[in-house]
Amino acid sequence: MNDQSLSTIFVSACLTNNFVLAYFLGICPFLGVSGKMQTAGRMGAAVTFVMLVASLCAYGINALLLAIGAPYLRLICFIAVIASTVQLVEMFIKKVSPALFRSLGVFLPLITTNCTILAVALFQTNKGYDLLQCLVYAFSAGLGFTLAITLIAGLREKLALADTPEVVRGTALTLVLAGILSIAFMGFAGLGG
Repeated sequence: MNDQSLSTIFVSACLTNNFVLAYFLGICPFLGVSGKMQTAGRMGAAVTFVMLVASLCAYGINALLLAIGAPYLRLICFIAVIASTVQLVEMFIKKVSPALFRSLGVFLPLITTNCTILAVALFQTNKGYDLLQCLVYAFSAGLGFTLAITLIAGLREKLALADTPEVVRGTALTLVLAGILSIAFMGFAGLGG
């Protein structure tokens, strides 16, 4: 068991060790869906939900696999849980909000291969978190993902109205902004222990 406080875990996963801006995981949806604030926020919410469900299931699966002496099956089990959770989220969004389903496009099924979600499941297992710590870790990692993607979306929306040189428009400017955001988040390195 890990004896970190819940607040330390929260600050660490959300700000200090932000999965997108510190570990550079989940870059595909970060760059692909961050064109509009509304779409970015909804993608962040979907990723956060999948992280919470995957974290809860990963905790139970890990306990079961340790009990039967088969921890080597962790990775394949985690991937199966994440894939099935994403399918449920995709069906739910398609039914409830077809417009959001179309706006997220290919990036919604790509949550299945989003390495951030798998990293949360693996990291919490390796750190030896209890159930509550796992849920706080997953929620704060999802919140950090949502924060990063909405920050870049807000900047991209504002810069779309600015007169920028042709050379840096589009992906080049997005990558420069992501680098600057990453450097800014390094300022949180003293927080969270």
